[in-house]
Amino acid sequence: MSLDHRLTPEHEELRRTVEAFAHDVVAPKIGDFYERHEFPYEIVREMGRMGLFGLPFPESYGGMGGDYLALGIALEELARVDSSVAITLEAGVSLGAMPVYRFGTEEQKREWLPRLCSGEMLGAFGLTEPECGSDAGGTRTTAVRDGDTWVINGTKSFITNSGTDITGLVTVTAVTGRKDDGSPLISSILVPSGTPGFTVAAPYSKVGWNASDTRELSFADVRVPVANLIGEEGRGYAQFLRILDEGRIAIAALATGLAQGCVDESVRYAREREAFGRPIGTNQAIQFKLADMEMRAHTARLAWRDAASRMVAGETFKKEAAIAKLYSSEIAVTNAREATQIHGGYGFMNEYPVARMWRDSKILEIGEGTSEVQRMLIARELGVEAA
Repeated sequence: MSLDHRLTPEHEELRRTVEAFAHDVVAPKIGDFYERHEFPYEIVREMGRMGLFGLPFPESYGGMGGDYLALGIALEELARVDSSVAITLEAGVSLGAMPVYRFGTEEQKREWLPRLCSGEMLGAFGLTEPECGSDAGGTRTTAVRDGDTWVINGTKSFITNSGTDITGLVTVTAVTGRKDDGSPLISSILVPSGTPGFTVAAPYSKVGWNASDTRELSFADVRVPVANLIGEEGRGYAQFLRILDEGRIAIAALATGLAQGCVDESVRYAREREAFGRPIGTNQAIQFKLADMEMRAHTARLAWRDAASRMVAGETFKKEAAIAKLYSSEIAVTNAREATQIHGGYGFMNEYPVARMWRDSKILEIGEGTSEVQRMLIARELGVEAA
């Protein structure tokens, strides 16, 4: 396939639109939300009106008729300014709405997608549990069939968009039976917010992403209709592997945006900040840092766009998505560290965006598959299996 990842006129128009929104609307306000650990409903509503939550979905379900490349472009431009806003979009689309779109019945799609695409409602994906993070196959949450209902019991942790005032549903992975060899049958079940027995804990106290919503969820004899099953019973594990493959492209785009934002802020600071009678950007040590930061961001962009292009074309993209996620998340951490160093003492002050970027970067090496998991996936795709 062609490696020309220059944007089409339509994608470039989207990029410019989101870039302007990020700088004109998000940048002036998000710092206050971040310091108050407050969800930015006003900004999210505007993102909904822009159609960002519906970017990769068909117009027939209330979407914008775009593709996953369009979603990545929007995520990168938002993350150049702030990652809390970007992860709210990423989780709302790739984790909240995408399971319904990919695996839901036509009735489920008609019922839920229009509100999810408009941003009127947010969805969440209940996968991770307190005692099985990367070992998603070790799910302990159970769903037992009782007549025409599922009875769900268990706990989910670190779930994004799960407790906002506009959260409407969470798709939960749960053990619904056992195979002949005793291994679990994992299924995905849609649980509407407010269902009796479904409890949302207080927000976590986090290092970063402080203007996004992340909580623990508990299910105590939660009853939902059998019709709330997403996809086939026992196929939940395979389904969320597909969702995570796609999500890694989105996280890679977000990480690339953070890395580029570090370049943007550092170049601006290097031009304005003077030391010993001249701008610090005239010093070769600073110039080399900036050059390396730009090189990393540029390479990460090529990686996630390559994976997205393969996905849109219907080609295999698992390895490329893992490469993009691994590389972009690690260079985001590196660029955030270097940006802080360039800013010196000011880089340690929360009033400067790079301080927020530094705090936000580390989770990118953990969420939606740790760096270690990505290396395992890449090795497996190369035909090398672990002992």
